[in-house]
Amino acid sequence: MTDMTEAPETEQKSGFAKNLPLIAILLVAVIGAFTLRDYLSFEALRDNREALLGFRDANYGLTVGLFILAYVVIVAFSLPGAAIATLTGGFLFATFPGALFNVTAATIGAILIFLAAKWGLGERLAAKMEGSDGAVKKIKDGIDENQWSMLFLIRLVPAVPFFVANLVPALVGVPLSRFAISTFIGIIPGSVVYTSVGAGLGEVFARGETPNLGIIFEPQILLPILGLCALAAMPIAIKAIRGK
Repeated sequence: MTDMTEAPETEQKSGFAKNLPLIAILLVAVIGAFTLRDYLSFEALRDNREALLGFRDANYGLTVGLFILAYVVIVAFSLPGAAIATLTGGFLFATFPGALFNVTAATIGAILIFLAAKWGLGERLAAKMEGSDGAVKKIKDGIDENQWSMLFLIRLVPAVPFFVANLVPALVGVPLSRFAISTFIGIIPGSVVYTSVGAGLGEVFARGETPNLGIIFEPQILLPILGLCALAAMPIAIKAIRGK
């Protein structure tokens, strides 16, 4: 006869196993923050630019594959250097197809974090929110009714950290397909801006300067992005006006 005390222990082990991918990501992120900062930096790109360009010219297809793989790893494990990776995409492959490579890799990395969080904490937290009463249930219902708008907003607003934008949807039960589509489309504006900056790094290196990563907050760039944010928020505003 099976001991009834074994069931809770089995559930605890199962819960821990489901959280292992997310725990591994967080652990690698912490280690990477201290060990890889000097290797995933603008200085490292500047010092190795000739070798990178030479390798690209001799092995273009392999360079594309290795670049996308490295970018996916950086995003999936929240390692430092995502902005530098985006610049590198522009430096090696120009604004296009560099922006396409950047957006694709960032989306794949984001999906991996999303799945790790959803498989562990996300499913249980979403179920608890769905089965709760009062304010928590209203918040969950509000998110469910405006998922597309919310997903695009957290991607378009430059102030929202990429890691946060990957975790929050997983914790509130957003479907994978919606997350993937909104991530791919939502990060295009910012990715194109930074990729274009990377495409001009040759001149920046020649002048001995550093790129202006704050360019996304300049009026000519920020205002169109804010316009997209307003467009994404419009369905929420309309529902609020109608009293929903």
